[in-house]
Amino acid sequence: MVDLSKLRDKKGFICDMDGVIYHGNRLLEGVKRFVEWLIRENKRFLFLTNASERSPKELKQKLERMGLDIPEENFYTSALATAKFLKKQTQKNSAYVIGEAGLTNALYEAGISINDVDPEYVVVGETRNLSYDSYVRAVQFVLAGSKLIGTNPDISAPGESGIVPACGAMISPIEVATGKKAYFVGKPNPLMMRTGLKMLGLHAQDAVMVGDRMDTDIVAGVESGMETVLVLSGVSTEKTPNHFPYRPGYILNGVGDIAP
Repeated sequence: MVDLSKLRDKKGFICDMDGVIYHGNRLLEGVKRFVEWLIRENKRFLFLTNASERSPKELKQKLERMGLDIPEENFYTSALATAKFLKKQTQKNSAYVIGEAGLTNALYEAGISINDVDPEYVVVGETRNLSYDSYVRAVQFVLAGSKLIGTNPDISAPGESGIVPACGAMISPIEVATGKKAYFVGKPNPLMMRTGLKMLGLHAQDAVMVGDRMDTDIVAGVESGMETVLVLSGVSTEKTPNHFPYRPGYILNGVGDIAP
């Protein structure tokens, strides 16, 4: 029996969403109990996702449909992190975007205009509407000097029917065709983790990173100095950590195991 008392004493929890909280539109077992425990114990918590399709408001509404009522300010996405990054870096305030409304709206709100005439950046996030034409334009822009940005490096993500391709897979044809490597803003980029801790108002030693991926969630927590929990409700198995030079502090079946 694993002793979880030190884990439960932490002041705050940063949780991934896909594979941790839900698969597609299905809430995972034990999540409701975990969230009720967070609220009851006055824990600070943030749902921090590498997925860029939805805004915090849309994520709130999605969880409401699953029976969870969580304030909009408890969500942070790679789309918001990407918009925040570009706002500080841009000179022309322009980007060609492959992605959904959560990404385009975040960029608009950050003052980035979206166009297909000499954009400063090509920004790629998850989308269900990929086309050959969008790839051709992205490749041509990058070859002409546009900087290639990915919202996150995830190759795959868990869906209701199984594993589905994510941003890392979708951006790879552009990288291969241009010979240019994308800069990824989402986890495990410390920019996103520092923002998450700042939103909670906590130091790293007082917080826990909970996720289902070793290569984004757990390494992000380790490199940020946080306690880490790998849950097996997403893409990882008990053997997955054996393939990495770092290990999570805890390996649990799901977030429901954290709640007493």
